[in-house]
This record gives sequence, C-alpha cells and structure tokens, in this order.
Amino acid sequence: MKMLLSFALMAVSLGAQSADLTVSAAASLTNAFKALAPAFEARNPGTRVLLNFAASDALLAQIAKGAPVDVFASADQETLDRAQAQQLLVAGSRRDFAINALVLITPIDGAVQLATLADLRHPEVKRIALGKPEGVPAGRYAKGALEAAKLWQVVEPKAVYATNVRQALDYVARGEVEAGFVYATDAAVQKGRVKVAFSLPTAVPIRYPVALVAGGPNAEAARKFVDYLLSPAGQAVLAKYGFQKP
Repeated sequence: MKMLLSFALMAVSLGAQSADLTVSAAASLTNAFKALAPAFEARNPGTRVLLNFAASDALLAQIAKGAPVDVFASADQETLDRAQAQQLLVAGSRRDFAINALVLITPIDGAVQLATLADLRHPEVKRIALGKPEGVPAGRYAKGALEAAKLWQVVEPKAVYATNVRQALDYVARGEVEAGFVYATDAAVQKGRVKVAFSLPTAVPIRYPVALVAGGPNAEAARKFVDYLLSPAGQAVLAKYGFQKP
C-alpha cells in the first residue's frame, strides 16, 4: 500500500511539473507578461506559467546551454535569428507579436532640457544610460541611432551601461544619470519618475518575435501561449502596457 501511495504521489508530482510552462521574455515585457500569465492560466486550468526575464541575449545564452524553456520572446529580430541559426527553435513557430519604440528619457525633475540628440553634446550631460550594445537589444538600437546621427563618439565616453533595458530605466528614475535610452513602454512604467524627451527613429522597426523552443518540456502549452499572445485578448493586454500590434 505504501509503495502504491508513493507511486501515486510521484505521478501527481510529475504531472504538476509537466503542466508548468516556462516563458523566457525580454526585460521590457516584464509588466505585460506578468499580466498575461494569470489570464492565460485562467483559460488553461492546470497550467502554471513560469516567467524568466532578462536581456534577450542573456536569455538566448541560457537556452543554448540547455535551460528547460518552452517559449522565447525577444525584443529584437537579430536575437531570434541567432537562435534559429543554432537550431534552438521549433521550425515554423516564429511569429511577430508586438511593436515598440525607442525613446530618450530624463529624470522627472532633471534640470537638463534635451530636445534633440545633438543636445547630448552639452557638458551638463555627464552620464547617459543605455543597455550594453553587445548584449542588450535596446542598447543596439540606441547605438545604431547615434551612429546614424554621427554622435556615437560623443555619447560613448558618457555611457553608463546596463545589463538590460530596465536597469537603464532605473538609473534614470533614481537620478543617477542625466538621460537614458529605453523603450516607450519602459518609460510608461516609471512615468511618475521619468519623462520622455523625444522618440528616436531606428534603422529597422522594433518588432518583437516569439517562438517555441525546440525540445521544450511543454510543447502543447507553448503553442497555446503563442496563440494567446496573438489573440485579441492577448493583444489587448499588450496594448494596455503600450505595445502596438505587429
């Protein structure tokens, strides 16, 4: 009897684990996905969504090392391109689900007024936060915009690099820098502590892709989650947090 009970408990435990859905998502998706998760769980009883947020490049590195991830949502196409090249994604599962914009922000009570990128030359602008371009999509977008404006050499010596876009946002919100590059959706999260100076054009649109991870433990729930992201209900949640439809 004890052995049967032991096997029964083991089966329940394994069943619970198999119902977990692990979603690795770009840091800029934190608030939106934290709202999406319980809504998805309510529609799929028995499935628990486990969220993992970081810079897209860091998430890719985790997946490449074998992290048990079911869904990967990146803040840029380049990172998913690399994941695809490494055969880490389920073929044909990649979809664009949101659009964002790059903005320059300052502390809400900051004394420095910035109207154009050229204003970053001013000596009173001593520190500028941005994601490290080598590992953070928002940082790559910012560097690209600055290079197009021939201002990267001006900004680089003032750069305070962040490990993800939310860290760059925090630097500005705490007044530790005079300005920072983040997404429009990030600025909205801290609208009481930061203000948007202006939006920046990017060489390519900031489109967020999502895909199923090859060998993910819960492929069925993963497909349902991606479908939910693209559904009217999922898109409504994303819109609430400032993301636009793809």
